[in-house]
Amino acid sequence: MSHHLWHRPRTAEPDGTGHGTHKVSFSDSSKSSKRDSGRPSSASNSRPSSPRILSPSGERGGRGASASGGDRDRLRPQQLWSDSRAWQRVNRQSEALWQENPNLLSPSPQQARPFLIYHDSFLSLLGPAPTLSLLISDPRAPYFHEAGVFHAPTNTLFVTSNRIPDPSPDAVTTHNKTIVVTKIEFFSPTDFTRDRVRCPERNYMANGGTNYRDGLILCAQGSLREPAGLIYMEAKRPHKTVTLLNNYHGRPFNSPNDVVVHSDGSVWFTDPVYGHEEGFRPKPQLPQHVYRFDPATGDIRVVADGFGRPNGISFAPGEDTVYITDTDYIHGDGTKDLKRAATIYAFSIFWEQDQPYLTNRRVFAYADTGVPDGIKCDVYGNVYAGCGDGINVWSRGGMLIGKILIEGGCANFCFGRGGEMWCFGENKLWRVKLGDETKGAILGI
Repeated sequence: MSHHLWHRPRTAEPDGTGHGTHKVSFSDSSKSSKRDSGRPSSASNSRPSSPRILSPSGERGGRGASASGGDRDRLRPQQLWSDSRAWQRVNRQSEALWQENPNLLSPSPQQARPFLIYHDSFLSLLGPAPTLSLLISDPRAPYFHEAGVFHAPTNTLFVTSNRIPDPSPDAVTTHNKTIVVTKIEFFSPTDFTRDRVRCPERNYMANGGTNYRDGLILCAQGSLREPAGLIYMEAKRPHKTVTLLNNYHGRPFNSPNDVVVHSDGSVWFTDPVYGHEEGFRPKPQLPQHVYRFDPATGDIRVVADGFGRPNGISFAPGEDTVYITDTDYIHGDGTKDLKRAATIYAFSIFWEQDQPYLTNRRVFAYADTGVPDGIKCDVYGNVYAGCGDGINVWSRGGMLIGKILIEGGCANFCFGRGGEMWCFGENKLWRVKLGDETKGAILGI
């Protein structure tokens, strides 16, 4: 082992090898298509001796936690290397608890250590043999960008692309760009079919999405002619669509970006101005709000404002907290400013007169590389976000506990079954396998 003094971890640079063996068809499918339990009690302002991290075992610190408490939980600027493991450790004080095991190697030799350990609680989430593998690399277009909705009954993953050049006459209202919805039906982790979804109604510039009833909700960003809003799409062919919402009391939305569904049936979504900045939406007529829509009553109201660019949104397990990302660091015209937000905010959900309000806005985390785009929680309350260097993972108390390093970063991702994740890297679709008990909070499978 050799010691390296760093200010922060650096990432590996894979070349995209490690494809799984799979069946691929790319055809139109239209023919057939409670607050952090680790905090001290309110009765005391004393600082706990060491951070409390929820893990699959439910124990303080998770598997491999240091028994001596605070000093061993603090980060150190030195890093221990071990080329035989799939992970690398940032905390110098923590000793390696795993024995030499060839199963810990990443399936992609060029990225031999894709899992970066900031706190031992991350080990419990990784499980005994975590892997990162490249399922698809398609240089034709950035087909793997946003949404990420896993429909468990059909074992199908839905993904939306980034903007793709479109010379057709209809694309003039979308600045000669289009967005493709792809469905991937899995028969095994590396055996699948891939199809382009053709909805009976055109889906205008789809972006974020989430599970809803027997299908999914997609954020339709709209065009210069078509309104923006939320649409419901059936998960099974022919993928019929229904518009759920396309205005705020008569005023057009900007370009809805991400969406999540509360257990009471309400739909919460963000609405930044990226569509206008990218040239396919008219001048904004609303601020950049976060909304709550109740399909049962038709009620639509603003629940949060004051963002530079509201983006990802996710509820904590128990739904006492909602996390909202602000990606103001990068604008739709491509300009970046390090002084702007790349921040995850947490809000407490307070109920009054049978209606929810957001209170206690606070900074939960700040991404050190790129912006925190898509955001999701696992069943233990840990928070995952797609960032410029891959997936960053924080404890429910806001401590960075680990990273999954992915070449080129990751805009969004999705949990599958039993510790499986799919991560979207524009032209590349990655598969991550964590511990079997590490499950996404939305489906809990």
